[in-house]
Amino acid sequence: MARYTGAVCKLCRREGKKLYLKGDRCYSSKCSIDRRNYAPGQHGQSRKKASEYGTQLRTKQTARRYYGINESQFRKYFAMAEKQAGMTGENLLRICESRLDNIVYLLGWASSRAEARQLVTHGHFVVNGKKVDIPSYLCKAGDVLSIKKKSLDSEKIKAVLEANASRPVPQWLEVSNEANTAKVTALPERDQIAVPVEEHFIVEFYSK
Repeated sequence: MARYTGAVCKLCRREGKKLYLKGDRCYSSKCSIDRRNYAPGQHGQSRKKASEYGTQLRTKQTARRYYGINESQFRKYFAMAEKQAGMTGENLLRICESRLDNIVYLLGWASSRAEARQLVTHGHFVVNGKKVDIPSYLCKAGDVLSIKKKSLDSEKIKAVLEANASRPVPQWLEVSNEANTAKVTALPERDQIAVPVEEHFIVEFYSK
């Protein structure tokens, strides 16, 4: 599936909830959900009763769009989650949470997951002492992340760090703002994952 290049605010409106795809805009009065809380398109305001399949599909799409993952990659993660011990739905969300671009965003080193993906691709971050420029890189417990010293001189990076300095960091991540480093202390439990979905619907969708 090709990468979506349209207006991302339409994705939030389609799912009927904030997916925080536009950084600071999502917290302002300009947020599309606050201004037009209905699906985009000609029939967006019509009332429709969701079918069982429709609920499963929308849940899957919400999670996929929340993390900015295309369909083939998301399905691959589901296959990985099925092979792991524990509940498949929770395993799936844990895999998505452990992506490098997602962790960069959660640490406040980017204002949105899309920006985090771009910054990772441009090679601004180091994992365990080695540069990693793959947004889908899956971090593990014990991994140490840092911002490249050269990148700290970038006005873009400086502005992002300043803007997000007060953003709370999840408990499963340990960050040192002074050293611009962070450690994945453990992979998150379900109650530490903020994605607004009931993951059992995703399992049901892919299990048909």
